[in-house]
Amino acid sequence: MAKLTKKQKVAHSKLDRTQSYSLAEAVKLVKEVSSTNFDATVDIAVRLSVDPRKADQMVRGVVSLPHGTGKSVRVLALVTPDKE
Repeated sequence: MAKLTKKQKVAHSKLDRTQSYSLAEAVKLVKEVSSTNFDATVDIAVRLSVDPRKADQMVRGVVSLPHGTGKSVRVLALVTPDKE
């Protein structure tokens, strides 16, 4: 097994693997033990107990980011002169 760095040892000491954390606690803990100098991402896996093969149990959704994606939106429309 690879050796742990100092920051990794501190992060492991703050975590309790036997405890289940609420979403708010987990986000707070991730921010505390973060060792990166840039904006990192967090992936979340949620067990919904649905069968994706059944049409009535499909889960779809849209998320609006609070600060957008940071990119400006450009639209190109190719139309005939009479529809301008």
